[in-house]
Amino acid sequence: MSQVGSDTNPLRVAIVGAGPAGFYTAERLFKENNLHITIDMYDRLPTPFGLVRNGVAPDHQKIKSVTKVFDRLAAKPNFRFFGNVELGSDVTVADLRQHYHQIVYTTGAQTDRYLDIPGMDLKNSHPATEFVAWYNGHPDFRNYEFDLSQESVAVIGVGNVAVDVARILCRTREELLETDIADYALEALSNSNVKEVYMIGRRGPAQAAFTPPEAKELGELVGADTIVLPEEARLDPLSQASLADADRGTMRNIEIIQELSEREPAGKPKRLILRFLVSPTELIGNEAGEVVAMRMAKNELYQTDSGTLRSRTTDQVEEIPVGLVFRSIGYMGVPLPGVPFHERWGVILNEKGRVLNPESNEPVLGEYTAGWIKRGPSGVIGTNKPDAAETAECMLEDVAAGKCLTPAHPELDAITQLVQQKKPTYVSYEDWLRLDELETAAGTEQGRPRVKFTEVDKMLAALGKTAVH
Repeated sequence: MSQVGSDTNPLRVAIVGAGPAGFYTAERLFKENNLHITIDMYDRLPTPFGLVRNGVAPDHQKIKSVTKVFDRLAAKPNFRFFGNVELGSDVTVADLRQHYHQIVYTTGAQTDRYLDIPGMDLKNSHPATEFVAWYNGHPDFRNYEFDLSQESVAVIGVGNVAVDVARILCRTREELLETDIADYALEALSNSNVKEVYMIGRRGPAQAAFTPPEAKELGELVGADTIVLPEEARLDPLSQASLADADRGTMRNIEIIQELSEREPAGKPKRLILRFLVSPTELIGNEAGEVVAMRMAKNELYQTDSGTLRSRTTDQVEEIPVGLVFRSIGYMGVPLPGVPFHERWGVILNEKGRVLNPESNEPVLGEYTAGWIKRGPSGVIGTNKPDAAETAECMLEDVAAGKCLTPAHPELDAITQLVQQKKPTYVSYEDWLRLDELETAAGTEQGRPRVKFTEVDKMLAALGKTAVH
């Protein structure tokens, strides 16, 4: 057998997960001109793009334009997409090891961190991840229900996802009509009874995790006054002292928040209230087991031995009436069948992208990871690019050192036959481009960017494929 990466024995790579991290990994590998590389990308959904399609807020269409870069990568003759194919049930790690020299896991972080306080499991208390997936039309979540008849909602967290949730709850129907929000979510939110949205941050404005563009948008809502209590906008002495090392984003966040605290409400139909230095301590329920209020403690900041600022509760407590709660305190990855996983961290066990054997702490031959499932849920879409590049560099180093799998069936046709046998309704990239055309055509009819398919069966039917149950 000729050397791996030659024209007669191309480097065969499987990427599991068709989100930004997967595509950025492919992009870096394809830049390697001295190697012949073929890449097959797998995703359990028929649609590619992961978080860009199912996580980015529908009113952030510019961010979604990154998919044009991904389309160009997918158009390469040495790239193939196997959508609607799930690792574990349709193909296994053992299958992939029989067909590829290298495997990369880029499945993202799909669930949320739990907030362990009394009442968190009451009715109308939800992870923000579920709400985000629901309004974005993720097939797994389209049938979820959220009680939007409630007038008062709490969003726990002050990261970008929390901001997205709060902002979507406050958007007018006219604003939502300009987006690709799922049709059913558009109707539900248009008929929403929500009048008050609280965003709850346990630390102060200087520690808020949202980015300045997100913060700025909160002050530009057509249908909602954004309110910040002046006393919570002021920096405590420790935060003030920390500004010497603050980056430009932090300084801009503080400016925006303090400017919002000085605004007079304009009497808009809804109110978005940003709260800082408070921690939920309990959700209070009624006899029906539904949330009716949130108890919060006032916090103070203290400095740890390492110099970071953390919050601790004081004996000052308050209660706010809320009938619907979304927690947004961080995403978590979920284990993949047959792949080493760190339960507490919610990531695949790895070093610089090389998957590690938990017993020996040595790299697993031929297996890699990139994106949020590698490093945890941090950064924005673009942060995945250097992260994926780091993994790709490790992969290329290992190929050069002869450290890769020796697949029994490296031929392109062999894996195609296996997938056809195990999942005859798999979706190719050409199939996806057809779905994309149908979605954008339906959107054009309504004056919207697209109208999404939100059911796998309907996607397959549109492609003339019969769903197998």
